[in-house]
Amino acid sequence: MNKRKGVPMASNFKLILHETRDSTHMNMCGDFDGTSAHELITALQKHAHESNIVFIHTEDLGNIYSFGRDVFQNNLGHLKKQSSKIVFVGKHQDSFIL
Repeated sequence: MNKRKGVPMASNFKLILHETRDSTHMNMCGDFDGTSAHELITALQKHAHESNIVFIHTEDLGNIYSFGRDVFQNNLGHLKKQSSKIVFVGKHQDSFIL
């Protein structure tokens, strides 16, 4: 069962979700700021429990603002309770090291 969903976000940022039976793929597009970080965390909290592994694709990101990255990193406590493994992939994966 595959599903595609678009999650609206700040300015030019968009998160495209693709779910399979065992995994969820989240493709981040546009610029990553503080609002985008909160939206990513919300999407992870909502969808991560549905999959064994969540792949977050970073190749379509433009600017990654340090404030956005800090907001994401500072809110990881909520995500550590999830049973899913979260893996960042793509050319900007190192900006989101868990």
